[in-house]
Amino acid sequence: MDLSFPPEAEAFRAQVREFLAANLPPGWQGLGTLDRDDAEAFSISWRRTLCEHGLIGITWPVEYGGGGRSKLDQVVLAQEMARARVALGRVSDTTTVKMLGNTLVNWGTEEQKRRYIPRIISGDDVWVQGYSEPESGSDLASIRLRAELDGHEWVINGQKTWTSRGMDGTGIFLLARTDPTVPKHRGITFLLCQIDAPGVEVRPITTLTGDAEFCEVFFTDARIPAENVVGPVNGGWNVANSLLGHERGEEAATNPIFFRAELDRIIDLARESGCIDDRVVRDRLAWCHTKVETMRFLGYRILTQYLRQGHLGAVASISKLFWSEYHQEAVDLAISMLGANAMIRTGRRPYKHFRSDEPGADNSSNSWIDVFLLNARSGTVYAGTSEIQRNILAESILGLPKEPQAKEPQTG
Repeated sequence: MDLSFPPEAEAFRAQVREFLAANLPPGWQGLGTLDRDDAEAFSISWRRTLCEHGLIGITWPVEYGGGGRSKLDQVVLAQEMARARVALGRVSDTTTVKMLGNTLVNWGTEEQKRRYIPRIISGDDVWVQGYSEPESGSDLASIRLRAELDGHEWVINGQKTWTSRGMDGTGIFLLARTDPTVPKHRGITFLLCQIDAPGVEVRPITTLTGDAEFCEVFFTDARIPAENVVGPVNGGWNVANSLLGHERGEEAATNPIFFRAELDRIIDLARESGCIDDRVVRDRLAWCHTKVETMRFLGYRILTQYLRQGHLGAVASISKLFWSEYHQEAVDLAISMLGANAMIRTGRRPYKHFRSDEPGADNSSNSWIDVFLLNARSGTVYAGTSEIQRNILAESILGLPKEPQAKEPQTG
């Protein structure tokens, strides 16, 4: 296996390292060393710096404000940012840049690209994801939110839920049922809607931790222009799946780095708590080490496919299933080593609520409690449950028959 990068990619890597050395604060150790308010302020400032240096949307066409670089360069950029313990944008850029921006490049009309992509790069537009509904989570194709064409407008009625940072969005990209007469996968359309449109109401959801990271969004006769369709009408299922591929492609390069840093912190916790010589703890730490190393080589495999084919398909489910189930075991180990201290909240709480805590975070109970409750526990649910990932792998890779579907109840 040749894990080396070509000379042109290494040349770009050197440029990225020069940029990081010149623009990160002296002695930078990661966002985890800052309190939440300072972390938010740094993220805003850092995002602006990335934009000024042309490091947002580097693979997108130059005519829309992108960098015109290769996917390999994007991987190099993501790797170096992760190694420098700094994010490639703000938390909201996961949905704004990684998801919608890449989707518009692939599926958007010329008018949509020229209108939205420059504003996504600048940060003027913040897009949130409207996929899940109260009765449609892992079975995404069962969505019930309706969009009906009335002249030159779509009229939208229904509800979305678990919309991450919905209160911060200027727009929401959503899946809507536009033809209820055809099989469920074929009657879905991908739409763009402004959050402040009449008939759109965003309600924060307060979790057990006291945070309101998620929202539910209600649509009551909300109207959007007919041209706000991305991809073909009733062809939104393919658009939605390509979007999820963008979400996971880059992560194959960065997840092993972030989880390695988190494991190093768990090992430090074992030393600090006096558990490092416990044979059971050492055995569990060794297990975590083998999993993180496996994740690293699995990442190489996934990146190879991503760079060659431009998409991931079912192989993305392998990575999602692997890291999410590993993470629960690793964080459970950290909580068990905290012991009774895990019942008392002390120290800094995480700034973000997915995957590991920010690099540089200390081993406070607040960090591990939140990572345990919000990040690791939910990791096997958000972005597709473990059960759904196994179904995808069984059907798409192993060729096993699909699960029998329940028949629709007869009416009338």
